[in-house]
Amino acid sequence: MRTEPPFKHGIPQKTAVLLVNLGTPDNPDAASLRRYLKQFLADPRVVEIPRLVWWLVLNGIILRIRPKKSAAKYQTVWTEHGSPLLSIGREQAEKWRKALRPAT
Repeated sequence: MRTEPPFKHGIPQKTAVLLVNLGTPDNPDAASLRRYLKQFLADPRVVEIPRLVWWLVLNGIILRIRPKKSAAKYQTVWTEHGSPLLSIGREQAEKWRKALRPAT
C-alpha cells in the first residue's frame, strides 16, 4: 500500500472527484435491458460465483425473465434526457467541473 508523499510547502494542492456509474441501458426496452444486464452481470467483479454455473443462470434464467420486467420499471422513470442515472450523473460531473475549475 502506498503512503502519502511528504508534504512540501509552496506546491498547490490538487483536488480530485471520482464519479462512478455502473452503467445504464441505452433505452427503456427489453432488448436494451437484455444487452445492459448481460454486460453488467457477466462481469466477474459483480457476481463472484463459478463462471460456468453463473453463465447457465444468467443466460438460462435471468436474461429470459428480467429484461422485460426491468424495462417496464425503467419506462416509469425515463425522461426526455434519457436514463435519469446518466443525465443526473452528467449534470453532477459538469457542476463538479465548474466548481473545481481553478480561479483565473
